[in-house]
Amino acid sequence: MSDVDHLIIGSGINALVAAAMLARKGDSVLVVEREDRIGGCMMTEEITLPGFHHDVMAATFVLFLTGPAHEALGADLAEHGLEFCHSPHPTATLRPNGQALRLEMDRAANVAAFNKRAPGDGDQHAADVGAIEADAEFLFALLGQPLWSRQSAWLLAKQAWKRGLGPLKAWFGEALEPGRAWLETRYESEDVQALWAPWVLHVGLTPEASYGGQMSRVIAFALEAAGAPVVKGGAAQMAAAFERLITAKGGEIRTGVEAQRVLVENGTATGIETATGETIHAKNIIASVAPGQLYEGLLKEQPRPQTSRKFRHGRGNFQLHYALDAAPEWVADGLDDVALIHLADGVDAVSRSCNEAERGLLPAVPTICVGQPHRLDPSRCPEGKAVLWLQIPDAPQVIKGDAAGEIDTTADWTEATREAFADRVEDILRQSIRNFDAIKLARRAYSPADLAGLNVNLVGGDPYGGACTLDQFFLWRPFADQNNYATPIKGLYHIGASTHPGPGLGGGSGLNLARQLGG
Repeated sequence: MSDVDHLIIGSGINALVAAAMLARKGDSVLVVEREDRIGGCMMTEEITLPGFHHDVMAATFVLFLTGPAHEALGADLAEHGLEFCHSPHPTATLRPNGQALRLEMDRAANVAAFNKRAPGDGDQHAADVGAIEADAEFLFALLGQPLWSRQSAWLLAKQAWKRGLGPLKAWFGEALEPGRAWLETRYESEDVQALWAPWVLHVGLTPEASYGGQMSRVIAFALEAAGAPVVKGGAAQMAAAFERLITAKGGEIRTGVEAQRVLVENGTATGIETATGETIHAKNIIASVAPGQLYEGLLKEQPRPQTSRKFRHGRGNFQLHYALDAAPEWVADGLDDVALIHLADGVDAVSRSCNEAERGLLPAVPTICVGQPHRLDPSRCPEGKAVLWLQIPDAPQVIKGDAAGEIDTTADWTEATREAFADRVEDILRQSIRNFDAIKLARRAYSPADLAGLNVNLVGGDPYGGACTLDQFFLWRPFADQNNYATPIKGLYHIGASTHPGPGLGGGSGLNLARQLGG
């Protein structure tokens, strides 16, 4: 006898999307979360000073706003208090020489600005984002449904009929192009290259990784079309809106409940046993966890798939947050209202920083993403004050040294190492903001080890659910022999950033599975 139709382990964006879809259908749904809060990486707290509200990890929701999960649930979530805040200037780059380039939510303005940097670069931008726009139905269908399915096969067949086999082959070939190849063969301006080069890091790739160029073009299209929105009141308010929707539809969410193992009888999942010894039965078990959590933890008593032993996690993430006494005065004009600013000097600089991190070194000049959430949402801090959200996507999980030879290191992230690396990042920030020393009130740093401690799924501080290289993506995510969200155990499903369509705040795997289960 089942207690519920669907028992969902974890409460990140994919788990919440699945729970909302299935509860709205009328099925009984129970979400269990080991922490005392829900939301996974959607976490907002006063971590520096009272009154300053920081998104500790996830902050920007462009992938959700432009994806099918928002299309399906957006109206319901809005009724339960979800509200986005926007800026007309979603992103910019600021180079060490003081040159800056800003993206607008206006294609004509971007074409003019890019052409001013180098003749033809604006026209190339229009061609790149225009191609994504023209292919949006096909591309987002591939990203927004299970790939190993009749639907995807039919989708590809229709494209082959529409385009011809040769052009379709060429399309896939170009889609596999690395970010470096895309930028260096299409754009003359180093400023334009510097604007887009860091964005491959936000999908867990490097400038040399396959399909980085296509993912960068998708991001360019999404940012221009939808901006870089934040949730009013902080990312935690996204989780709160989901909770209100799920409970309003009869679902239940329990925090402080750790699923310790999945109960299996004759190859079929029947429920879970919690850390306190409670048994909960369900028709379907949905695990929104990293592969190690699933096969080495929840299923540790079951035979482990051989391919799961080869699964790799990617680089760690480093977060740095500031409470400021006033708005920052950037060394370049036009950055005051930009949602996300990258401090980077182009393709080579980004490649160097992530290569150093992948080799276990603290990057000498890390690539830095600076968010200004107070510009979009003044409720984040007291009037006249400011908050900065910094993400450094290139941090080693296990430290083998310092690329600059300045920081004494051990293999582990100690408090001393964390603060020394934060000092390095702060020095770069100080060179970018004229009044930094005058307005700095407090800071809080999180190393990869700290992030892993906050969320068990961030293994080694990897926020992307595993390395996003081609052998662990698309049809082969997380393993080559796993089909979509099925596991070797009947009635047990696997979703989350480690499964297709991968990391981010889109909620795609939760939506896909919920629809597969009738939601």
